[in-house]
Amino acid sequence: MHVSSLPPPAHGHFEVTGACPHDCPDTCSLVTSVQDGVAIKVHGNAAHPHTGGVLCTKVSRYTERSYHPERLLKPLKRSGPKGSGQFVEVGWDEALSDIATRLAAIAARNPEAILPYSYAGTMGLVQGDGMAARFFHRLGASLLDRTICASAGATALDYTLGGKIGTHVEFFAESDLILIWGSNSIASNLHFWRHVQSAKRAGAKIICIDPRKTETAEKCHQHIALRPGTDAALALALMHELIRNDWLDHDYIAAHTLGWEALRARALEWTPARAAAICGIRVQEIEDLARDYGQACKAGKNVAIRLNYGMQRVRGGGNAVRAVACLPALTGAWRKRAGGMLLSNSGVHAANKALLQRPDLLGARQPRTINMATIGEALLQAASPAFGPQIEALVVYNSNPVAVAPDSGRVVQGFAREDLFTVVLEHFQTDTADYADYLLPATTQLEHWDIHTTYGHTDVLLNRPAIAPVGAARSNTDVFRALAARLGFTDPCFAEDDLTMARQAFGDAIAFDELLDKGFATAALPDAPFANGVFPTPSGKCEFFSQRLADAGQDGLPDHVPNYEVPQPGDAYPLAMISPPARNFLNSSFVNVKSLRDIEGEPLLEMHADDAAARSIAEGDTVRVFNDRGSYRCAVRINNRARPGVVNGLGVWWRKLGLDGHNVNELTSQHLTDMGRAPTFYDCAVQVERAAETASATA
Repeated sequence: MHVSSLPPPAHGHFEVTGACPHDCPDTCSLVTSVQDGVAIKVHGNAAHPHTGGVLCTKVSRYTERSYHPERLLKPLKRSGPKGSGQFVEVGWDEALSDIATRLAAIAARNPEAILPYSYAGTMGLVQGDGMAARFFHRLGASLLDRTICASAGATALDYTLGGKIGTHVEFFAESDLILIWGSNSIASNLHFWRHVQSAKRAGAKIICIDPRKTETAEKCHQHIALRPGTDAALALALMHELIRNDWLDHDYIAAHTLGWEALRARALEWTPARAAAICGIRVQEIEDLARDYGQACKAGKNVAIRLNYGMQRVRGGGNAVRAVACLPALTGAWRKRAGGMLLSNSGVHAANKALLQRPDLLGARQPRTINMATIGEALLQAASPAFGPQIEALVVYNSNPVAVAPDSGRVVQGFAREDLFTVVLEHFQTDTADYADYLLPATTQLEHWDIHTTYGHTDVLLNRPAIAPVGAARSNTDVFRALAARLGFTDPCFAEDDLTMARQAFGDAIAFDELLDKGFATAALPDAPFANGVFPTPSGKCEFFSQRLADAGQDGLPDHVPNYEVPQPGDAYPLAMISPPARNFLNSSFVNVKSLRDIEGEPLLEMHADDAAARSIAEGDTVRVFNDRGSYRCAVRINNRARPGVVNGLGVWWRKLGLDGHNVNELTSQHLTDMGRAPTFYDCAVQVERAAETASATA
């Protein structure tokens, strides 16, 4: 079959199948309606079972993003001070030639002084880190440890289950009991919530475990509002009760687990009373939850847990995921296809990333690795034997680190360095774009080829371009090909087009003709991945005890690891703060889409009435939220979404839209998790006081 790499013709009406590029478990199949070369509407693909014709509010307005009046349409060169956002238009040739010349000069001294910075602005394998990775590997630049979202939980799954594999999302519709643990599914996993609703209508009990009373928690039969960072304590207390009441599957434990006796001893230390004191909940809540879970499993019912990544954004996040991941093996819940647990299923499809990213282009070089979660400190580091060369050049794509990275005051200091050469590929003039020396207009998902894996379901999706690039926008791949040519990189891989790269992603493992025909392909996978054990761990078992962790000097068993910042009465910062995403944003994406920002209104802090009264704070006041790292002013919302002692700073607003040019990450730290080297966004102690003036709606 011959398929053109060009978008549809400029005349007539067409329906073009694509894929949602954003960092969401659902990875929807999109259909774009195009009339005379203009995208009129984006809607869900009804033929794709997981999408079912339904899109979230954000992506259903994708044409508003693609044709946004503030969209970057031409290359820009900085004309004012760093951070001023002052630019002049330049041509592509001038921009690319100057960028290549400056990168070449730095690379001649030490290529590790150049750092790429990217994450999940697109989840595509081609536009994400396909051609870009080839370019930076060939250059010999520093490597980026992409940890900002999921690496603690992913590492925990690897140590426990052997990889990111779990219950198929569609089978939750058959479950009798569902624990939604650390997930606001209505906002962040909409299509999973459809299956929950089906189960609920069939009589299933739905329990939400979350510090915040989310939109999801409101729709569940029960909400357990534990303190942030105490999930492992709760899981261990559940194990205590499972053991004490013999709600266990001894045959499954004997045949398919490793380290049972050691875990048993650890769990028996965790009485419900001990855990309740740490979690800030009632003993009865723990005992009732254990009874619901244990008795349902013992009775042979379908019992499933849906985790999400919020719970692992604390110091002990990896241990917490490990503790929860042990529960289905203790009870034999894995035996049933509607039982077990799901955090991520991205491990079921093994894309050929080595072929896409070409790490072999490094040759014998072994560049250092910089953690994206500590970019603030990294940019402020001087050259040293331990650190290596000072970072002299930063190329940012698919990310907005000035808004989303922790301890953003330090991030801004780093980006403001006049001697730092910064290139940003973007759709809009974000907070990060304001600090660019060159700002290059990137294509949106409607304008390029890509291929996508998922982590919420198990399909692979193909994205076709529906329209020609708007203005002078170029795809990420096109930019890095052009830079490679200007630097004299003649390796054949730099001549491959996007469609060729999309074909390479899975080789013969996925029928590419099926992707071209339908837009998605479903692999034949077992209904219940661990019904008969066969975990992809070194032992082939669910590893309650991990020798690999022990060999690395860590506790081989899961345990409760307290937060770095555990507020106590009388402390300077007596409130815990979490910063979950605002419902109509996705990290910092969509913040500038007016219709969505109008729904959100303005940056908000949610606060419990008891905490507000103690500080003489009233609904609608402007408050100052602060700690040693900085302060942030916003409006306060006094409601029951916040539990006592915890405030919810909804994110991630662009800094430039905040009252003082700050956002909630002014307060978060650069501490890392117990495993996976991930950030600890939800491990943050603050104080709140009434500010002098009343908040007004953000323009």
